[in-house]
Amino acid sequence: MSNQAGVADVDLSTLTVESIQAAYATNQLTAESIVAACLQQIEKYNPFYNAIIFLNESALNDAREIDGRRASGETLGPLAGIPVVVKDPMDMVGFPTTAGWKFLCSKAGGVDLLPERDAPVVARMRAAGAIILGKTNVPVLSHSGSHANDSWAGPTLNVVMPDRKPGGSSAGTASSVASGMAILGLAEETGGSIQNPASAQDLVGIKPTIGLVPNAGVVPLSSNRDVVGPIARCVRDAALCLDVLAGYSSEDPKTLAGVGKQPKGGYTAKLSKEALNGKRLGLYGNGWRTQPLSAEAEELYERAKDELRALGAILVEDPFAGSGFAELRQPTPPLVNFDARGLESIPYDLQQYLDRLGPNAAIKTVEEFARVTAQEDAFGPEGVLSFMPNLPQFAAIAANPRTPPDISQFIELKTKYLNIVEEVFERHQLDAMLMPQMREELPLLQDRDTIQETNVGEINIAGLPGVTVPAGYYASGSPFSIMFVGQLWSEADLLAFAFAYEAKTQHRKVPKLKYA
Repeated sequence: MSNQAGVADVDLSTLTVESIQAAYATNQLTAESIVAACLQQIEKYNPFYNAIIFLNESALNDAREIDGRRASGETLGPLAGIPVVVKDPMDMVGFPTTAGWKFLCSKAGGVDLLPERDAPVVARMRAAGAIILGKTNVPVLSHSGSHANDSWAGPTLNVVMPDRKPGGSSAGTASSVASGMAILGLAEETGGSIQNPASAQDLVGIKPTIGLVPNAGVVPLSSNRDVVGPIARCVRDAALCLDVLAGYSSEDPKTLAGVGKQPKGGYTAKLSKEALNGKRLGLYGNGWRTQPLSAEAEELYERAKDELRALGAILVEDPFAGSGFAELRQPTPPLVNFDARGLESIPYDLQQYLDRLGPNAAIKTVEEFARVTAQEDAFGPEGVLSFMPNLPQFAAIAANPRTPPDISQFIELKTKYLNIVEEVFERHQLDAMLMPQMREELPLLQDRDTIQETNVGEINIAGLPGVTVPAGYYASGSPFSIMFVGQLWSEADLLAFAFAYEAKTQHRKVPKLKYA
């Protein structure tokens, strides 16, 4: 990089938060030059990948402001001047929140939901000095963990393998980060929507403990399961982003549970190449879920195990065998692979979301929402959420969306999951679970097949954290990722394990980009 590098000198494919901040400190780069490079990257590649659906026209001015603050001697945080993208369902002042649905987008003939306040996670990124480049594509109502094919904005493509599914619902965020259109991205998960796209596009994703990060101001699928977390190209970047996102918000009372649970020194404090030495990791098996890995996934998993042993990890075969854990899983009809329990509160959660939009919102009640979207009833037999009426207690909640919901059956299930996890971790003295994030390679983009994960549902219902990290490739070139899963509030340890693995193996390759 030359002194005061211009756009042409910026190689976005290898930049990290750490390297960018080092370049800022030595005046080799400015926030303006990095943001200009990202905007140029977006102009060139977004027409092909279709990751970003709304651009922030003030991004360059925001970058100049950060440069001015730095030049004046102000001490700035680690994300100051870092280009990021925000998943569309997260409220951001000045932009409609469309949730991928044509009925909620004036560009597609619908109505715009225009928030009066940023979601807390967006406000925290702004306060940290991150430069928000725009909002990213999702499937309708974030209903799929596999793709964004039905979005009003059209499908998002996988940057690593454009003919394969990109992962969802945070498809646009993952594609933005993988392509170098942004350095970091905000994602959100109810049932795989952080871990799936991160794994599908060879990235790092953090699915936090529920209650660590506020999710007020985010179009809900379930306040009982929804979590916001980062997607990044390396573990340290993801950890730095989690530092900004995590913490109590009065807008989201469940974040009170996370007070005192954040590590001293932040989520990078434990990062070490020696972090896996002597750590006990439980392995995927029938005790966790009675779904086998494909032959090639098994081979890649065996290689990852060898790599972990070389780093000093102690591997424990199928510690959940005989625990009753696998038997708790119950896919929700007509779905064959997704346990949606906990989502039954969506009518109430949606009303709470609409209330937060403010008195000038185009839609103020669940009843108005139903009328605006009546042509494609989300909960009807052909709707994207047609499984919802089959959930216990959904009908009663839908009948009274302003009444705090009875979710006692979900709470009972969650308790069973957590009790078994605590008992198994204690009995085997586990530090984490280690599993392939998917049971087989990615399906083709237009196939009806969905991504086959190993731990969606289980950790979403229990509220457990997980960190995905690249771990190689199938013969086809499809990415293979492993995931460290731990007990509640164990993010710092999981990140340390992922960092040690990443540092030793360096599996991720810079993808070859295509443009229209």
